[in-house]
Amino acid sequence: MAILTIDIPDDLKKRCESIFVGQTIEEMLARLLQEALEQETVHRRDMAVDRLLARRATTKPVSAEEIQAARLAGRP
Repeated sequence: MAILTIDIPDDLKKRCESIFVGQTIEEMLARLLQEALEQETVHRRDMAVDRLLARRATTKPVSAEEIQAARLAGRP
């Protein structure tokens, strides 16, 4: 496990302790970091899907026959 040293203003620490009763600062921060990572993962996935959909909108459709012909042509 890694050690992270940060300075938290006293007023913020007191507010966190009053809201997250019974949790240590370490537990709170670990949970918040985990949530931030999950949100970023979802955001990046959404952006990737948007890029694929945009690319699909500008690409001409290809028939199943054309795909099969390309596969056969590429084989030795």
